[in-house]
Amino acid sequence: MVRKDFDPAQMSSKDFYQLLTAVVVPRPIAWVSTTSVDGVDNLAPHSFYTVASVDPPIVQFTSVGEKDSLRNIQARGEFVVNLTPASLFEEVNATGTDFPAAVSEFDAVGLSRESSTVVGPPRVKDSPVALECQLHSFLELGNCTLVFGRVVYAVVSAGVLDGDHPQIDLLEPLSRLGRDEWGKLGPIQELRRIRAKDWPGHFGAAGQGDI
Repeated sequence: MVRKDFDPAQMSSKDFYQLLTAVVVPRPIAWVSTTSVDGVDNLAPHSFYTVASVDPPIVQFTSVGEKDSLRNIQARGEFVVNLTPASLFEEVNATGTDFPAAVSEFDAVGLSRESSTVVGPPRVKDSPVALECQLHSFLELGNCTLVFGRVVYAVVSAGVLDGDHPQIDLLEPLSRLGRDEWGKLGPIQELRRIRAKDWPGHFGAAGQGDI
């Protein structure tokens, strides 16, 4: 295998960022809704997003630079993470437009609001999942700020549930890839984790890995 070397010390941060976002894929998207101190509802996609803690339940997204989402959370201490379904692909992308802070992406893009149950910022009415969050903490790393939010309430559309379990094929989540590329669900496979007590003594073809 022939490899090419990339040394971040010898590259611009922008060029290495483009490399990272092309290989750390696919990335789930936090569609973050917030409300400013002036009452403007902001909605923006953030593709550095994950679960940070199970107990307590905390999710985390990264603001690259200082954006309206970050400023609003700093001021009000709460936000909502809405799932980005494939059915709203164009709308999710449009909410990433760098509108002035006085412009609500809900209104500019034509998305309907839905009142949250615990926090102030609204949910995206047509998103199948919303996680209402209260600010837990911030962590500043270089030119980025990691935002940790404790999930204090969650709603899931009944139409995507199998009992209490959300079905991935019905959620149809979008993901971000490199450049201007986005991902949708491909084939879904199920594979149970192997427990140590069930380890067959080899992996793959018979005898492979035997000593």
